[in-house]
Amino acid sequence: MSAEVSLSGRADWLGDKHLQQLLAVLKQGGEEARVAGGAVRNTLLGQPVADIDIATTTLPKETLRRAGAAGFKTAPTGIEHGTITVITGGKPYEVTTLRADIETDGRRAKVTFGRDWKLDAERRDFTINALYAEADGTVVDLVGGIADIEARRLRFIGDAEARIREDYLRILRFFRFFAWYGDGRPDAEGLKACARLKDGLAQLSAERVWSELKKLLSAPDPSRALLWMRQAGVLSAALPESEKWGIDAVHGLVRTGTDLGWTADPMLRLEAIVPPDAVRLKTLGKRLRLSNGEADRLRHWALTVAPDAKATETELAKKLYYGDRDGYLDRIRLALAAARTRAVEDNQAMMEAGGFSRLLNFTLKWEKPVFPIKGADLTGLGAPPGPKLGATLKNLEKEWVGSGFTLERGALIERAAQALES
Repeated sequence: MSAEVSLSGRADWLGDKHLQQLLAVLKQGGEEARVAGGAVRNTLLGQPVADIDIATTTLPKETLRRAGAAGFKTAPTGIEHGTITVITGGKPYEVTTLRADIETDGRRAKVTFGRDWKLDAERRDFTINALYAEADGTVVDLVGGIADIEARRLRFIGDAEARIREDYLRILRFFRFFAWYGDGRPDAEGLKACARLKDGLAQLSAERVWSELKKLLSAPDPSRALLWMRQAGVLSAALPESEKWGIDAVHGLVRTGTDLGWTADPMLRLEAIVPPDAVRLKTLGKRLRLSNGEADRLRHWALTVAPDAKATETELAKKLYYGDRDGYLDRIRLALAAARTRAVEDNQAMMEAGGFSRLLNFTLKWEKPVFPIKGADLTGLGAPPGPKLGATLKNLEKEWVGSGFTLERGALIERAAQALES
């Protein structure tokens, strides 16, 4: 136990009266309860805290009983694994009974409940995730997590291979947490274990793999983690489309995003490391079970050709009218990042970057204009419904777009009348 380290004074969430009441209720009668995991880790790292999880010696049914008796709302969200969600003060808290694994198969574990905090800590993945905090803020460290946080070092608890064989998702979590919290080189033993056991990723569900990859790609700068993933063969195992394409573009994309204030975009970063091949990306989408929106975004990006940096706004507007705006936004952002990266040593690239920046700003503000002629306008001129009417309407629209959307309704009606007479 590291009693000398405390969250007191640097964790506003710890003073929440509802959290304190919940901890007090769980600790009655000689039981124990502590905040566990991410909230403690992030506070020590000076990063925002989103979710607050609690570990307790009370058994799940007793947790339910106590929370209910105190007037808290509860939901047995993972009761077979000891987890109860308790809602108080409008916030959900996951309360989990101390556990030890009795059987694992690389994907899930059978657990037994217990009262041993060290065993509970040792079943977790990384030392920085196995820290606890008492209600007064005192940090309880049973696996050397505080030293690793101070060094920004990501390290498996105990034997790295053993931890990975319990759940192969920990390979991806190793790189994800390294991207978010690590510094320097990844832990050598952890890296070797991930490389040796990477084939175990094939046992995992697509949803779990994509969830981890997306979290990794959402890190402030995932480029170092991706580099180590590639060197360990893990990136090719999880994302084979990236194998012969490369990840060099990610670093420039991240730097450009930081310079220009872009929100971290995991899909844009994914596009930076896979080939723009609509067929292969369709396969990727099915394999990883991407959402329809995610799969559509990849497809539109693959089918969109980036505009020339010297293109005029009118020229781009014509392309946008017939194309997909989001596909162009992704293409232009990636082209801008690539040009800015080359501009360090290439004045021509600096000019290109200026052009892409101009086109990006235009595209962000662009709204698709509405063609001012409808089929009813042509039938009003005496045109019978049918193929000729449709062809006339289509040709008029092309003329309107070709004019830079400047042809007015009256002029279009006149042209329609002339076309129908011929």
